[in-house]
Amino acid sequence: MYFYELHEAEGDIFSDLILVHEERFEPDEFLDLVKAAARKVRDGFDEDTLIEAVARVLEEEQGFTPVLDDRLTASVLVTTNEEETQLSVLEVPDQGPDWGDEDIDENDIDEDDLPDYRAVIAELRPNRDPSLN
Repeated sequence: MYFYELHEAEGDIFSDLILVHEERFEPDEFLDLVKAAARKVRDGFDEDTLIEAVARVLEEEQGFTPVLDDRLTASVLVTTNEEETQLSVLEVPDQGPDWGDEDIDENDIDEDDLPDYRAVIAELRPNRDPSLN
């Protein structure tokens, strides 16, 4: 198995994506494949990022396998303390916990069922006064 990496930078945000293939491509050959795939999706794509769209084309046309979170079988949090080393929860994107259709009382929520993180989404406007961000 050979591993390849795509990088994307949009302003100050950087993304990486790993691809796997059974065949070894020379770096220049891989670059040509990526450029050809990027030309096919440059005008629009359904994926969240350009590199995910390029990876989809490379998967469909060249047999690459993108290593994406939704393809993970298991994830483990590793620490120096063995008792803290544990399986991480693999979340399915865009789906919350299955709480059923009934109304939920916040007092009935078991905190052990909640993820070990909280997401913070910030809209930053780089062309405005930084104190307003």
